Amino acid sequence: MFKVGSQLFTSEGPKAVEKLSGLGCDIFLDLKFHDIPNTVSYAVAAASRLKSVRLVTIHASGGVEMMRAARESAGSKKTRPKLLGVTILTSLNGEALERIGLAGPPSARVVALARLAQESGMDGVVASAHEIRAIRGACGPEFLIVVPGIRPANAAGDDQSRVATPSDAIRAGADYLVVGRPITAAPDPRAAAMQIAAEIAAA
Repeated sequence: MFKVGSQLFTSEGPKAVEKLSGLGCDIFLDLKFHDIPNTVSYAVAAASRLKSVRLVTIHASGGVEMMRAARESAGSKKTRPKLLGVTILTSLNGEALERIGLAGPPSARVVALARLAQESGMDGVVASAHEIRAIRGACGPEFLIVVPGIRPANAAGDDQSRVATPSDAIRAGADYLVVGRPITAAPDPRAAAMQIAAEIAAA
């Protein structure tokens, strides 16, 4: 899948999804909706109508009513994209969470939000590799776990705090890995992508 995030969507809008879909690609629409239930409901309904969109993100911290509204607006199970609750951004560590009023270790917050997302009808969550096993224990084997903050062993961490290598995330039980800058910022993006794919296959 190709991820269409807020930067590309803000620049090009639905045309970006249409262009990638026309190339035969499935889309991970990573817009992290977070608003009142009514607004998110309409946004998810619009996202669900875009061709080839398979995954859509919604901030789990928006609460049960918001997530349930998103789930209801997404359409029938056979045709709708999978909905993912974003737990705690991988750029945030314990100190950063405390400064915005969220006490306790990130892992505890992530698992609590994952349980809330599952209760609200989400198909899975976005979480760091550090919390995969705890989420599996809390939410079961069928719950999707999409893992950002993926960095090969020799790559820079950039602005990410809770990172993992591709092989570590796969071995921990991730369903999907989100890989951006280790490919897009590489001197040879194709070679970087192939190396990551090989590491995933080996894991």
